[in-house]
Amino acid sequence: MTQPMTQPMTDMAPEGADLAAIRPALEAVLMVADQPLDHLTLASAVGRPPGEVAEALEALAVEYAEQGRGFDLRNVAGGWRFYTREEYAPVVERFVLDGQQARLTQAALETLAVVAYLQPVSRARVSAVRGVNVDGVMRTLVTRGLVEEAGHDGETTATLYRTTSYFLERIGVPSLTDLPELAPFLPEMSDLEDPDERTGAAGHAGGE
Repeated sequence: MTQPMTQPMTDMAPEGADLAAIRPALEAVLMVADQPLDHLTLASAVGRPPGEVAEALEALAVEYAEQGRGFDLRNVAGGWRFYTREEYAPVVERFVLDGQQARLTQAALETLAVVAYLQPVSRARVSAVRGVNVDGVMRTLVTRGLVEEAGHDGETTATLYRTTSYFLERIGVPSLTDLPELAPFLPEMSDLEDPDERTGAAGHAGGE
């Protein structure tokens, strides 16, 4: 005689299957976290019991270590977070430093020199000195932290730019007064025709 089943087959899934289902969700949350997260916070995020989440986290940490991944999952100061494995720290350090020390292009160096000696200066003025549009190069210098905005011109309202303290640090001088004497070789501001004024004058002449 066939014995009746005491519970549905769907309720008889092994515990390991439940943990496997939690892992991808935990990895997704941990990947975007900017600080360590305790298992209670993670349990709330993935909607599973704290005990199951704690067990899944431990299993993930062991799995990553056994597989020799480039990262670890560590429980530090009561919170879980991804960390670079110690043996790969030099690789990461070299990558970060190489990005910071990447050489500037000749165009960027020339633009930076103009800003350094004529600051605060607008992009239009820098373009007038170099004879080319410098919008893209200026964005690069701002992104690299070498140049920053310094207010607006009182007459034209154009954004002004100046070098940063990081710029001084990179070239190894304590202040702008210690820059090499190159300023005499650059045009004076009064000798540069404002591109905006030139455009306006041309438009006025065309209307006469």
